[in-house]
Amino acid sequence: MNTVNKAGSPSRIGTYKESSLHRVLKYRYSDSGETEVAVGDYVCDGKSGAGELIEVQTGSFGPLKEKIERLAINEKIRIVFPVIITKYIEVYNKEGELLRKRKSPGKGSIWDVFNALLYAPQFCKQPGLTLELVLLDITEKRKDDGKGTWRRKGITIEDKIPLNWHESIIIKKPQDYYLFIPFKKEETFTVKDLGEKAGIPAHLAGKCLYVLNKAGLVDRAGKQGNAHVYQKKAAR
Repeated sequence: MNTVNKAGSPSRIGTYKESSLHRVLKYRYSDSGETEVAVGDYVCDGKSGAGELIEVQTGSFGPLKEKIERLAINEKIRIVFPVIITKYIEVYNKEGELLRKRKSPGKGSIWDVFNALLYAPQFCKQPGLTLELVLLDITEKRKDDGKGTWRRKGITIEDKIPLNWHESIIIKKPQDYYLFIPFKKEETFTVKDLGEKAGIPAHLAGKCLYVLNKAGLVDRAGKQGNAHVYQKKAAR
């Protein structure tokens, strides 16, 4: 979390080992030219020309909970969340020579935002908060230096570089999340039903309904065997 140090100047935690993806998004949305903006005890990635605070977040929203809730009392905030549609992976050796390049078999979707919202479902109904999903392709540069995790066999992720921009989806109010509930108000559905209709894995459908239930956008309407049954709540 970006904070202000005791001397009153912004901490550099937010820019330490900043990826190209984070940096490009920060400057793209901070069209006022202001970045690393100190606001009270916090530092935001930037500020728009309209005065909206900008936070670029590539992971879970959990670490942002306190910061967003406090700043949103007096400020307008936009969280910019990149959704990686296609990823190309380049692996280099210690000398910087390209060893291999491949396209990742995984493909992202707007539903990935629920991996981030899982620990901050209250953001779905936070006044003053706009969430923008930016759909893009990236190149992920890796180095075979023996310092990475065992899952990557010691290969370190060095940078994430944006390539192609597809579109952005802006969510300003709770009702905008009905985009993720492809059912009519009178219909009931389970996690399995949502997964099949949306074409997403059951575990991701489960995260979606957990978040939307916590945010008061869907209700549990009983059980079907061991599965919870959900129903969309009326828009207010």
